[in-house]
Amino acid sequence: MRVSRLMLVTLRDDPAEAEIPSHKLLLRAGYIRRLAPGIFAYLPLMWRVLRKVSQVVREEMDAAGALETLLPQLQPADLWRHSGRWAGYTAGEGIMFHLHDRQNRELGLGPTHEEVVTSLAADLLRSYRQLPVNLYQIQTKFRDEIRPRFGLMRGREFIMKDAYSFHADEACLAQTYAAMDRAYRRIFARCGLRALAVEADSGAIGGSASQEFMVTADAGEDLILASPDGHYAANQERAQSLAEPAVPLAVGLRAGGAGEPLATPGQATIEQLCAGHGLHASQVVKVLLLLARFEDGHDQPLLVALRGDQQLNEVKLANAVSGRLGAKHGALLEVAALTPDSLTRAGLDPLPFGFLGPQLGDEPLAGGGGTRSFLRLVDHTAAELETFVCGANQPDRHLLGASWSGLGLNVEGLDLRTAQRGERCLHDPQQRLEASRGIEVGHIFQLGRKYSTAMEACFTTEAGSSEPFWMGCYGIGVSRLAQAAVEQHHDGNGICWPLAIAPFEVLVVPANIADAGQAALAERLYDDLQQAGVEALLDDRSERAGVKFKDGDLLGIPWRAVVGRGAAEGRVELVERSCAGSQELPADGLLAHLLPLLERQRRGLLDG
Repeated sequence: MRVSRLMLVTLRDDPAEAEIPSHKLLLRAGYIRRLAPGIFAYLPLMWRVLRKVSQVVREEMDAAGALETLLPQLQPADLWRHSGRWAGYTAGEGIMFHLHDRQNRELGLGPTHEEVVTSLAADLLRSYRQLPVNLYQIQTKFRDEIRPRFGLMRGREFIMKDAYSFHADEACLAQTYAAMDRAYRRIFARCGLRALAVEADSGAIGGSASQEFMVTADAGEDLILASPDGHYAANQERAQSLAEPAVPLAVGLRAGGAGEPLATPGQATIEQLCAGHGLHASQVVKVLLLLARFEDGHDQPLLVALRGDQQLNEVKLANAVSGRLGAKHGALLEVAALTPDSLTRAGLDPLPFGFLGPQLGDEPLAGGGGTRSFLRLVDHTAAELETFVCGANQPDRHLLGASWSGLGLNVEGLDLRTAQRGERCLHDPQQRLEASRGIEVGHIFQLGRKYSTAMEACFTTEAGSSEPFWMGCYGIGVSRLAQAAVEQHHDGNGICWPLAIAPFEVLVVPANIADAGQAALAERLYDDLQQAGVEALLDDRSERAGVKFKDGDLLGIPWRAVVGRGAAEGRVELVERSCAGSQELPADGLLAHLLPLLERQRRGLLDG
């Protein structure tokens, strides 16, 4: 391929809309072009990268026994209603593009394909003898992101590999899950990425076991908490840790009591309360009032109690609420804070926010009509306090030395808090969590029987009974992986592609194309490289040498053969992009020197 035919336009300055290095570089180097927020054209160089990533994925998925297919992007709403996810994906998270056809039938553009593939399995897989089956596809997905950002990292249209497996029992599912784990590790290693497997929340996909694969990078949106010994790593949404022990309240307070009144004028925040009375935040129980909205229209008020020095983990809270009420009310659409304004709009009685305690009764909810009560949830760090300070449910007043029994409350401690860097690890309290940022490039799930049960997708067992399939789900963001590689492999001059996914392996640059000798030697080397099976790109433009070299660094082709003044003596300069190392070689010896280097790099990625 010749640069003059690439429709290549490079930029010297960072585009205003680009926030992270990989997004800036892909735009500057002419790999992608923005058409609208979250919507990009993959230009020829980028498409070569994506094809290479897809090929690595295909080879490893095929080797693991998965079968490639292609499922429709346009999906009937009825399938999603059958699984119970239509409202959650449209009215709840709102990430599904949905529309009506000319017969007024509702359809959605697929953000994922559990419903489609499960309905196919229900039709085609009837007996245990046909199991297990693992189907995968590589295609475009659509998600109506609230805030598209970071280029291909969080787009509204993206390329994804998703696979779905069907099994007769849980043990077989676990075996395929482990096989996919191994395949994913090989995929990322072959693509030249340093990826970390972490425990993760299953989110809207659902299921039990769940593991994310994170490419470590400073610009990552996810916070990873991991132990120094390498035995534990989790996304912060899922991470667990041992909180620091609470500072005991002063001696002399009556154990098991309801607490002594404490005047706290204007002290409506934890900081003001502690500063005013010499308290530590760990001695305080704070209360959050929230409202959970469900698919069936039910609104459930929540009263959540946490230790004053802890932060609520919204994902853990949503999981706890869904686990208790989801079977009755359907998908949880959102959890929002109850504020004085929202109470007024709902016709509820005003409350002394900033002075609320966990003993708050259900009476304030009576103003909304009907019989309503709080769903009360207590984080375990708060539940473990023997005595504490809490709001008295009166303006400018708290209770000092209260206890759960003294308040007449029997509480069950749940994990609702957000784990933090520096906290002790559960598996070894001598280890403390370290934090890094990561870009999610893959996610695997053990779905269990969630979808097969909801969609009545069953098979006949060996004993002759009918049972729902056991299912797994395995996704890789192909376009996201490509940009994550840039985020992990770049320098101040541009991209440094790993060899396996680089658009070309060698860039041949005649410094002066108008020099007949340089042009002829460059053409010969270009032809020789192609004949030897090397993917070569020839910069045949009539630009100045400095422009070509800057563009070469920006494009990030792993190797560059420069034909300059030494061409008259039959010599070329070979430059390795990743380390900027260079050496002068006889042109006739270029292939003999370069081919073993390329082969070692290819083998190194494969062996990784």
